[in-house]
Amino acid sequence: MTTLSDYVRAIITATVYDVAIRTPLEKADKLSARFGNDIRLKREDLQPVFSFKLRGAYNKISQLTAEQKAKGIICASAGNHAQGVAYSANRLKINNLIVMPKTTPDIKVQAVKAFGGTVHLHGDSFDEANRYAIEKSQTDGMTYIAPYDDKAVIAGQGTVALELSQDWREMEYVFVPVGGGGLVAGIASFLGEIAPHIKVIAVESEGSACLKVALADGERTRLPQVSLFADGVAVAQIGQIPFEVAGLTKSNGQGKVIDDVITCNNDEICASVKDIFEENRHIVEPSGALALAGLKKYVKQHNLAGKNCVAIVSGANMNFDRLRYIAERTEIGENKEAIFAVQLPEKTGAFLDFCRTLQGRNITEFNYRLDSTNPSVAQVFVGIGLKDGQFERTTIMDNLDKGGYTAFDLTDDEVAKTHIRYLIGGHGRLNDEKLFRVMFPERPNALLNFLEKLGQDFNVTLFHYRNHGAAEGRVLVGLQAAAHSSRQIVDALTEIGYDCEDLSENVGYGVFLK
Repeated sequence: MTTLSDYVRAIITATVYDVAIRTPLEKADKLSARFGNDIRLKREDLQPVFSFKLRGAYNKISQLTAEQKAKGIICASAGNHAQGVAYSANRLKINNLIVMPKTTPDIKVQAVKAFGGTVHLHGDSFDEANRYAIEKSQTDGMTYIAPYDDKAVIAGQGTVALELSQDWREMEYVFVPVGGGGLVAGIASFLGEIAPHIKVIAVESEGSACLKVALADGERTRLPQVSLFADGVAVAQIGQIPFEVAGLTKSNGQGKVIDDVITCNNDEICASVKDIFEENRHIVEPSGALALAGLKKYVKQHNLAGKNCVAIVSGANMNFDRLRYIAERTEIGENKEAIFAVQLPEKTGAFLDFCRTLQGRNITEFNYRLDSTNPSVAQVFVGIGLKDGQFERTTIMDNLDKGGYTAFDLTDDEVAKTHIRYLIGGHGRLNDEKLFRVMFPERPNALLNFLEKLGQDFNVTLFHYRNHGAAEGRVLVGLQAAAHSSRQIVDALTEIGYDCEDLSENVGYGVFLK
């Protein structure tokens, strides 16, 4: 088994600096003042391909034999790994094939081509593209370049830790984003050997926390599905080698090389994208801001003060369309806004009375429509500005209850934030309506395919869809079974092949739309 010392030697001798730059470790003065710790950002978004992935890809490719280089290389990726491989192959004059899912946004396909990659689109998911790449590597003799499950790749990523140890000897915590685990394996193995006093905190998206699940289960459990918002870390199963590294003990015998794992939701990630922009006027991708989101959360949970903390800013390959979604969700992610469903009496002065109940708090959003079948009340969707986060949400609910209002806190309700706030318009009053959220790959004709396969057996009673620049589409759909249909709605959706979730009991749906 490979030891920590083996990884340290591989990291020290890595060849990354033929193409990669030694990225700056920047002080984050605003964040440091806000959180009472010395916070610094390791700016891997400044690499030539705008992410740390170049380090591992080049270290692996540059060490191939002359025969391997002559036969060419192949990889599967829809993002930063593809660009790192393309850039490295171009510099080394090696034939390459980058397999990307057909669902990959064109902006990413064009970026890979611009770095010298030969792109082949195959399959509707990363798994399909990856299987094809592995099979083709075996039949054509090309060398498969793994995105994270390879010791040379891990060693290349580990040079980030080498730089950190040289640039800030007083560092006490380093927060590392985790997808397949290559970056955290490289950093943890290096620091676990040469600076075991430094705590390595792995940070995962709640929608793809494969390392947390694997450590809890004691094996590499595959997640049934992953969220694609932070697409740079959207991995269903932690890599075999990174998982082995996570099980290694520090050189001082004081625990494992990864000290803790923390997860963050989309709102917290969005807030950290904004934080980085406000520090240095750079826009990073969601996975690039993930480590900072984890740092902020960890500091609060553990009451850290006066500590020296680093967050790895891992990448900046952002689809511009996604900024709209990030801006919408940032206030909630910073605990500066909460959203509620409130029932108001339909009478003169009701809105004024409601505002008085809020005791001067700022209303950020207010939506309602009179229900003609129940004209005595109005169901209101309202956003309220916060100054004291979760505690203030509880206070607001208490005040509303004392004021005699029926209210629900929807701040943590993903359906309310993504769909229902845009659908306030009255109740359907359809007793046999069922509500579903459906995920489908964001590609031409995906929506048409969904409707065609649904067929004539069901009536669409509600529909909301909005493209957020992601690789997946999210549809909120209401359906009624036609009188002549013997098909069950859930069976029909399952047959289509798209992931779906029955939301017929969702609170926001019941209050505003049902």
